[in-house]
Amino acid sequence: MEGLVFVGLIVLLAIGVPQEVISERADVFALPYLQENLYSMMAMTGIFAALRVLGAIGLLRNRLWGLGLSLINCVVTLTLMIFLLPAGIADGVLSGTALVLMLFARLGRDSEGKPRLLA
Repeated sequence: MEGLVFVGLIVLLAIGVPQEVISERADVFALPYLQENLYSMMAMTGIFAALRVLGAIGLLRNRLWGLGLSLINCVVTLTLMIFLLPAGIADGVLSGTALVLMLFARLGRDSEGKPRLLA
């Protein structure tokens, strides 16, 4: 999802569309600062997308660093979701779901198949 926004930034820059044209016609964020720096926000999504892909590769290879990176990505996304309204709602739902699934997979059962308990 975030990678497509980054690709859109590259297309907009290649065409030569100024940021002001986009900012005037599209209300993407509730905070004026983020709305005024729309191209910077679009570039930042490329960083998030790359980190998400790296975390997913780590999870697919069953590496602990992949779990750590993915957990950090989800927590950061859920924290920033408040500032990125209204677009952050979908991102928050997806990141929250991924966070719950990763925690269930890691902490749900032990090696014998029994549920892990707090005590």
